[in-house]
Parts: sequence; structure tokens; C-alpha cells
Amino acid sequence: MPSTVATPRSARISFEEFKQEALQDLRMVVASREASLIGRREVLTGKAKFGIFGDGKELAQIAVAKCIRPGDIRSGYYRDQTLMFATGMSDIQQFFAQLYADPNIANEPATGGRMMNGHYGTRWLDDDGEWKDLMATPQSSSDISPTAGQMVRALGLAYASKMYRNNEDLHTGFEKFTNKGNEVVFCTIGDASTSEGLFWESVNAAGVLQVPLAVFVWDDGYGISVPRSYQTTKNSISDALAGMQWDEKKGGINIYTAKGWDYAGLVQTIQQGIARVRETHIPAIFHIQEMTQPQGHSTSGSHERYKSKERLEWEKEWDCIARMKQFILENKIATEEEVAEIEQEAKEEARLAKQRAWDNFLAPVKEQVAQAVNLCTQAVYEGGANAQAIAAISVELNGIKEPIRKDVMQAVSKAMALCTPGSEAVRGLRNFYEHLRHDNKQKFSSHLHSESRYSAMKVNEVPAEYDAEPLQLNGYEVLNKYFDHTLATNPAVLAFGEDLGKIGDVNQGFAGLQEKYGTLRVTDTGIREASIIGQGIGLAQRGLRPIAEIQYLDYLLYGLQPLSDDVSTMLYRTRGGQKCPIIVRTRGHRLEGIWHSGSPMGMIINSIRGMYLCVPRNMVQAAGMYNTLLQSDEPGIVVECLNGYRLKETMPSNIGTYTVPFGVPEVIRQGTDITIVSYGSTLRVIEEAITTYLEPQGISCEVVDVRTLLPFDVDHIIVESLKKTNRIVFVDEDVPGGATAYMFQQVIEIQGGYRWLDVAPRTITAQPHRPAYATDGDYFSKPGAETIAQVIEQMMSE
Repeated sequence: MPSTVATPRSARISFEEFKQEALQDLRMVVASREASLIGRREVLTGKAKFGIFGDGKELAQIAVAKCIRPGDIRSGYYRDQTLMFATGMSDIQQFFAQLYADPNIANEPATGGRMMNGHYGTRWLDDDGEWKDLMATPQSSSDISPTAGQMVRALGLAYASKMYRNNEDLHTGFEKFTNKGNEVVFCTIGDASTSEGLFWESVNAAGVLQVPLAVFVWDDGYGISVPRSYQTTKNSISDALAGMQWDEKKGGINIYTAKGWDYAGLVQTIQQGIARVRETHIPAIFHIQEMTQPQGHSTSGSHERYKSKERLEWEKEWDCIARMKQFILENKIATEEEVAEIEQEAKEEARLAKQRAWDNFLAPVKEQVAQAVNLCTQAVYEGGANAQAIAAISVELNGIKEPIRKDVMQAVSKAMALCTPGSEAVRGLRNFYEHLRHDNKQKFSSHLHSESRYSAMKVNEVPAEYDAEPLQLNGYEVLNKYFDHTLATNPAVLAFGEDLGKIGDVNQGFAGLQEKYGTLRVTDTGIREASIIGQGIGLAQRGLRPIAEIQYLDYLLYGLQPLSDDVSTMLYRTRGGQKCPIIVRTRGHRLEGIWHSGSPMGMIINSIRGMYLCVPRNMVQAAGMYNTLLQSDEPGIVVECLNGYRLKETMPSNIGTYTVPFGVPEVIRQGTDITIVSYGSTLRVIEEAITTYLEPQGISCEVVDVRTLLPFDVDHIIVESLKKTNRIVFVDEDVPGGATAYMFQQVIEIQGGYRWLDVAPRTITAQPHRPAYATDGDYFSKPGAETIAQVIEQMMSE
């Protein structure tokens, strides 16, 4: 009965108050359903490109919304429209603006039209790239499409609450991000996506870490056309997870179930569960069963193809809105006439919101059409052989009922090609075309990297300084002193990874630092690279500066999906609305064997555009790169040289402040005959080739350390070297066509280096297979001094 329904309020409410709340909820679910129905029609009539909607999930999302407080964070997926509307994090007009791909941030603040509909997010940054007060309202992290990709981010966002609650040093100075860790992270996922490894890894990690993560599984029985029985052991995710159920002695997670059509049950179960999550930081799974999907998976197909007649009839009978209306009528909360009136008003609200969104989308495009037609008309008045053809272009453009920006650009381009060269008309068209090109570049291609004052490319270079009698230390000792200084001076920095804590990482860069700074600052993790990255994502999004360690570069593959799909696209896909300054620390290049000597740099380069990729040749350089990243608001990967930790280096006296500029190669050996371009461990092999073979022959080699592959040589330093030597070779340990091919393209094509060549340029790489084990395996798998010398000798003879 209504009197037993729990509410977010601390005291019981009157029947009249409950009535108003229930009817408002009805209004919201009906409006949201109508938005889904209209959205599908807009796609099928061609006004929108693709549609995926949250119909059938409305009632459960209303119940969840009642528990979300300012400062709480959603990490969800593309069926959460009702949750977004009910919390005020979005509205129906913005929903349609996204459906139409409106590039105006004011109309479509989640992505600026850059993502397909159903991908939500609030704006965490102001126009200058500064953090807003994330505690003022509920927040939504920016969605991604890859199924279960939201799970690892949700884990990290919740882990930040744990850090803020348990680390007293973070109780002041971080008020924009937390109220002493009392925030809950609300993660939503479709039932079929619980089959993904990222789901299981994240749930396991949440249970181990004990973080305030509430995961809602929307279960409508299918994953597109594949029924649940093909997806999940025991045909139930809550049953499959039962072994993780919370136990006072062993820990775990709390598991709740509810029916997606049961208004009272949903509200009561979710409210009680979330209250416990918030208080105890024990994570919870809410398995919301018996949901429906009235329009099928998306506009790409019909669910009648794979659902039986009986199933379709069941979905109509148990539709959550139909059941909510039945609940309202049976409990005499409203009459049939009142319900009908609310439904009509809600549907009209959705229709009006759609029309406003469409008008807003179309108006600026029509203005461009009018300008283009006017300029084409001027060209026709000037006459010329092609006046009639230009007039036809103008008429065709003006006749498009629902034009898009592409139509305008193509029409202007075609008209320019037909105008008399040098005429006033062609100048007008060209100026307009350039204006449109610049405007559209901002709309569709801005914010791959930070455009704020904290951009890594704006960090001032601070050269290394040395005492009169500088210390000579092993590389790992340099890093240890660096991390010690950083942890001591920056409370936002924390580091975590496999074997990082108690033993100080396998190469001792963090030796003794957990004992000094505590387990919250320097933390061991399980063997779970994807969720290690997820921890870093969430911490970085909530104002902290995580260093997430992946023990070996070969195992970055496990964490590459969230880096590629989430981190590297975040600033871009939100058009500057959210950022994630995570630092990923790893090590690679030469050591021993197939999975401990990897240098898959080409794969990484082409997966993480939007991040920085640092490839220091030694640990002093690595420290300078960490400093640069920590002064910026951007994400980056630092690949330390695996075989360099016990090599002696000279310790800078300003190890905590000196910075390495990104995109600025360093000429580490001057020469006149040939330019050798490389990075990392290979530079030592190149030095061996020069001193043992090339220098004795009188071959003068100039060696350039690129230092960062992303960005790459922004000032064209390498081509200046090539102008002097007229020969160039690119060397690394990646497979053929990997990072050497990337460097080759950058210098020869982008920098125009081909103009200065006397002989054909070369790339020297590892073999196309993984490196074989032991010393001989390394020697015959990767380029050695002899191979490098032989190639250069041949080039000198040409």
C-alpha cells in the first residue's frame, strides 16, 4: 500500500505529498517514453541518423533518481535518459538536440553533437578549462559506447570517495570534489553486458577495495537478439554473483533484486540499499529484473524478428508505465481522467521539446544557406561561362528542406570551382568557405588536447641543474628520490599498481615509500590492469593526481581499452566539458622473452590520440616528464626503460621542479654524415654501433632522441638535422611498420624532409615476431649494434 513506500525523506510523508510525488513521477516516465517514440520516428524519417533509447527502463530510473544527491556521480550507458531527466542532469530538449547532432554546446552540452544519442554527461569544466564545483549538483561522467566500459571508470570514481573519506590530508582543499567522501557512484549497465570481462573485474575490485559503488543491472532478458540464457550462468546475474554476497566476516558486496515494473518495491529497495552504500562504503549490485524494451534494441532493427509472440504480449502486459498507472488507479491516488490528462500533458511536453530542439538545430544552418545562395547569386550576376551551372547549384541548395552543414560546404566548394578566377564573386565565396571551415573545425575537431592554461604544451621548460659534485645514482634511486619528493609536496598524488606498495615495485622505484606515506598513498593492487586504469580515471576526474602503474608494457594491452576509448577521447567527446589527467607509469623495451621485452609503440600511438606518450631514455628524463604531466591537466603514458634501472645517472639538484618539454627532441650527439632518430633503450645500442663500428671508419653520426612520440617534434628539429646530413635512419624495437614508420611519415612527409635526401631513408626495426627468450633471442630478434652499423655503412656508400 502507498503508506509503506519508502522515500528519500527522513520522516514519513502525508498521502497528499506522496500523491503529488507519484503523479509527478508518472508525468516524467510518460514524457520520457514519448521522447523515445518520437525519437525513433525522427530517425526513420531521416531527420536523425541513429537512435537508441531507454524505453522500458523508465520506472526503475525514477526510483534511482530519488536517491541521487548533489555531488553523487553517474557512470552509465545509453539507456539512462529518464535518470538524466529526473535528476536535472539533462532534459528532453537536450535529448533531441543530441539526436540531431547539434554542435552548439548551449543546446547539447553533453557532447556538442560529437556522440550519437543516449550518451550523457554533465559539464565539469568551465570555458577556461577550470574545474567547476562538482558538489553543487549531481554529476554524470561522460558515456562511452563500448559495453561495460563504464564499469572501470565507475570503480575509480567510487575509489576517489574512499580516498577522500579515509585520507585526512584531503579533507581540506578539495571541497569542489567531495564532502569527505560521502558521495555514491551510480553505475548502470545492461544485463547482457555483464558478460564482459570489465564487469567482472570491476565488481571483484569493488568488493576488495570496499568503495561506495552502486551498480544497477537493467535486465530485459536480451542482448540485442541473444536471450539471457546464452549470456549468463544460471540465467541470472544476481544468482551468478551470489558467492560475493556481503558477509560480516569475509566482506563482499550487497546484492539486491527488484522488479522493473514495481514502483513501490523499486523505491523501497533502492533507497534502503543506497543508504547503506553511502554509510558503509560497501558496494552493491541492484539486479532490476523483468524489464521490457518496447522498441527493441535500436533503430537498426526490429525486435519482432527474434522475440516470440508470447514474449511480445508479456512485454505489453508488464510494461512499467502500464503497471504504474494500474498502481495509481488501484490505490486511488488519481482517477482515470486525471491520469489521462497527465499523459496528454506529458506527451505534449515531449513534442514541444522536440520541436524547439529541431528549430535550434536548423536555424544556423539555414542562415548559412541564405549566405551561400546570396554569394552564388552575385557570381551569377557577374556572368561568365558557368553562370547557369552556378545558378543550378544555388537553386539545389536552397531547395533542400532540411539542410545540414555538409550541404553548404559542398555547394560553396562546387560554386568556387566554376567561378571566374580572380573575380569579386570567387573572393566572396572563398572568404565564406574559409570562415565555415574554421567554424566547423572548432565544432567538430577541437579539444583533442587541453586548450586551457594548464596544457602540457604550455608548461615552461626548466632545465636540470647539478651541484658542483653531483650524486651518481642508479636509475631506480633517481626515481625513488623523485617520487619521495613528489609525495611529500603534493597531497593529490597517489600511486598504485601490482607490487608497488610493500616491496616498492619490482624495480624499487617506490622502495620504502609505502611505509613512509601509508597504504592510501602508495598501494598494492591485484593483477587487473583494466581496473587499475579505471581507478586512475576516476581519481583523475575527481581532482586527484593518480600514477597508475602497469608493471610491464606488454600488459598495457589489458588496460588499453579504457585508455583508448575513454581517457584519450574524454576531452574531445565532451568538447572540453570533462578531463582526466591520469598518469600511466610502465616499463618496456629490452629484457627477456616474448612478454617481458615488448615495444608495441605503433599500436599504442595509434590507439591513444588525445594522450601524451613519453619514451625517456633514462630515469632523469622520466622524472622531468612526470613533472611536466603533473603541472598540466592532461593524461599521459611514461614508458621507462626496463633495462635502465641499475645504470648510473647524474642526479639533478632540482629533481622535483625540472621539466622536459613535450614534442621537443634532443640532439644527444652531433654529427655531419647521417641523422639517426630513435628513443628509449635503443639509443644505447646506437651508441655502441657508433663507437665500435662507425666512428672508427670516420662516419660522423648525429643522434636525435625524440623523447615523446605524442607529440612528435613540433618545432621540426629533426628536419633541421637532415638538412645538415642529407641522410636519415629511424631505429627502434617495434615491429616493422610500427613506430619507425610513424616517425618516417612525420619527418619525410609532414616536415617535408624528402627535399633534403641524398639517399633513400631507412627504418631499422625488430623482427615481425615477438622477441625470443634469453640473450641470443634478444640479439637475433631486435636490432643490434652490428645491424645498425651495416645499414648505415650501406647508406654511406650510396
